Amino acid sequence: MVERGLFIGRFQPFHYGHLYALKWILEREEEVVVAVGSAQYSHSFRNPFTLGERIEMIAAALREHSIWGRVLVSGVPDTDGVHSLWVRLVTSYCPRFTRVYTNDALTRLLFEEEGYEVHPIPFFERERLEGTRIRIAMAEGREWRDCVPSSVARVIEEVRGVERVAQLYRMEVARDRKS
Repeated sequence: MVERGLFIGRFQPFHYGHLYALKWILEREEEVVVAVGSAQYSHSFRNPFTLGERIEMIAAALREHSIWGRVLVSGVPDTDGVHSLWVRLVTSYCPRFTRVYTNDALTRLLFEEEGYEVHPIPFFERERLEGTRIRIAMAEGREWRDCVPSSVARVIEEVRGVERVAQLYRMEVARDRKS
């Protein structure tokens, strides 16, 4: 079997931090399985983009950076808090892998309990390259394009993602005011 690592994220949106992490993992692995988590969710401020849109973003960025041939992309739904089932779900939705790369403590625990080797990933400009901050910048009309590959910005613009994120943000703020 080809040596493969697993890189899990929601990629809402896929940004340079994800790209740098993926390149870092590819320095250590022959191939990487990118597992797009929360696959069933979209159209909320936390998860504004559909699985298909996120896969388009990832594919566009990897082609732009000439690493598409070493990456396999798969969508994985959440178990909605039934954590004991999650590793089994990931392994059934994804191509085989031997190692897991994550900074999430729960993901680390769950995969280690199932016998997987788990490695942390260095953060790359975390204060700037973080999905929530990028979505807030989109919603507030501030600059966000410098946080994502140009190919990802094009996908976001093609699906009218900025308008969607802004509208979802306004809806969330209004909902919070009512509570």
